Amino acid sequence: MFRRDYIVRMIEDMTAMVAKVLTLKQERKTTEALWEIDELLNRHFPLNSRLLNSLSVEDIIEMFRFNGVLESDKLQGVAKLLKEEGSIYAASGDNDAALFRSMRALHLYLYADLHGADRAMLQMTADIDELLEEVKAYRLPAKTERLLLVYMESIGHYSKAEDSLYRLWEQGEDVSLEGDELYRRLLLKSPEELEQGSLPIHEVEQGWKEWCRITEVRRESEAL
Repeated sequence: MFRRDYIVRMIEDMTAMVAKVLTLKQERKTTEALWEIDELLNRHFPLNSRLLNSLSVEDIIEMFRFNGVLESDKLQGVAKLLKEEGSIYAASGDNDAALFRSMRALHLYLYADLHGADRAMLQMTADIDELLEEVKAYRLPAKTERLLLVYMESIGHYSKAEDSLYRLWEQGEDVSLEGDELYRRLLLKSPEELEQGSLPIHEVEQGWKEWCRITEVRRESEAL
């Protein structure tokens, strides 16, 4: 009961905050908008903006792990606040600060999703789409790209999952096994499911053959 009440309060506060921050951005009141973020961080989490942005994403995640269990909905709340903070900096023209926060928010959202966060609670899917659009001109860290691969497969965007796989491969990441497993799972899907995921069955079959070829070439080159 306590957890449910807490989540309800957090959702209500987040919804009100987003509306207020939007108004403050339109009025070009950057400092006041940032205060709103900081106040909500202090109210719901043992954090302030300065501390939050000084920690690695791994450290932030560990702050919400208790007895081995991740409080994924709280983590997505932090991701939401980081996203909003980034939007404030973007509106003020500080693109570096905005990008820094967008990248971190994306990673935390994807990690929370992987660990069972409620996608409908804070419009996670829409926020992830917006963040991907904001960072599309930049290379994601490999650790975030790996999460994105899993996420895209989970929502049925199979073509985009394949894109993530190849971006990791091009970065030199060892994803041979992940690729094998991805194609094996895709081959178990119906042609209709694959079409909906923008990856028709013939493309999956061709992709599987190509993946086997390039992974074998890399293994042979590494053996020399």
